[in-house]
Amino acid sequence: MPAHDEQTPPPDGAETNDVPVGSLPIGYVTSRFPVLTETFVLFEVLALERRFAVHFFPLLRERVDVVHAEAAELGKRVQHLPFLSVPILRSQLHYLRRSPGVYCRALWDVLKGTFGSSNFFFGALGIFPKSVHAARLMEAAGVRHVHCAWATHPAVTGFVIRRLVGIPFSFTAHGSDLHVDRTMLCEKLSEAAFAVAISGFNRNVIGDECGPARLEKVEVIHVGVDTDVFRPREGQRPPGGFRILCVGRLDEGKGQTHLIEAGRRLADEGVDFVMEIVGEGDRRERLERQIEESGLGDRVAIDGAHPRAEIAERMRAMDVIVAPSVPTGNGKKEGIPVVLMEAMSCGLPVVASDLAGIAELVENERTGFLVAPGDPDAIAAALRRLAHDTGLRSELGRAGREKVVREFNTDRNTAALGDRIMAAIDGSAAGAR
Repeated sequence: MPAHDEQTPPPDGAETNDVPVGSLPIGYVTSRFPVLTETFVLFEVLALERRFAVHFFPLLRERVDVVHAEAAELGKRVQHLPFLSVPILRSQLHYLRRSPGVYCRALWDVLKGTFGSSNFFFGALGIFPKSVHAARLMEAAGVRHVHCAWATHPAVTGFVIRRLVGIPFSFTAHGSDLHVDRTMLCEKLSEAAFAVAISGFNRNVIGDECGPARLEKVEVIHVGVDTDVFRPREGQRPPGGFRILCVGRLDEGKGQTHLIEAGRRLADEGVDFVMEIVGEGDRRERLERQIEESGLGDRVAIDGAHPRAEIAERMRAMDVIVAPSVPTGNGKKEGIPVVLMEAMSCGLPVVASDLAGIAELVENERTGFLVAPGDPDAIAAALRRLAHDTGLRSELGRAGREKVVREFNTDRNTAALGDRIMAAIDGSAAGAR
């Protein structure tokens, strides 16, 4: 166990404004902030702030052109740390003087645990100094628990904080942080007070990797959406052809190329439709070229990234949302795409790939359609059926809205996470007595 001073003076070195006052101080670590597509992190922090004083530490400051209004406001309370600074160096010396064995053992275990994965090893080496400084800042603030939004580098930070100052930590495993590289996952799980899997599928992946005995530490808590913001449209559907929407980063794993190919087949069959693809990414030029070569320039448009409120409005003007996700070449998979929760909360039917934990949200032919990943024929068949059956669209949309309100509501699911954090705090306090 780490040694403790009788009184730790507040260190300097964090770029931050005042942290909101709550009943108990907790820490929250994520990889990057702000990230337009990671609304689940943004709104989880905001919901936790209603219960705790959240000291929010992103490991990297993301530079983005479009920011949600809520992220801009939260950004005033974020504690960004550089990779190295004079205050960060002082924190290394602080713990080397106070408890050199604990400091060196933490560093050794992190490097040993990540050895063999260049991404994890060099990433851990890079974030270790700022993780040490975050430990000092959290100790000075009286933080009682640290929750890490990802099972990768944020969980390493939680591991370091736990080793240095004894603050218990937990982490959430979403998707790509679990499916691509599970280096040091079991060591982090052993050290954590508990872990959260956003799907039963992810929980099983953890069990396969770390053994069923450790699954008692892993709880399934879905991420969720604000069902008041993402609400069904009022009034009549706008006139015009069948409207298809796809929202997400323009990258390999989102699978937009398969949706465009499905659109080409629908057009060849004479289906009256328009399609909007909303997002940004390194595949935009390639997708735009595919649209033109497929003769879909008058039907399919790629728009840029948009904030949440605009996405909600756009969804209410649509007939269906498609998430044609596919595994990437390096094994990356979706967790459960939040855009599907948002669409279903708006009362829209969805067409989604049967991948990872998506089937825990989308029930085939009850709240939408599940198709084989990378199968444009199956996507086209589902869309064709929805285009010709307005009653089916309404039926699936109603059932989808009910499912999200019941199981994927941000407030309800973050309350479950808050309860689990409180149980860990109470358990830690009882163990200290």
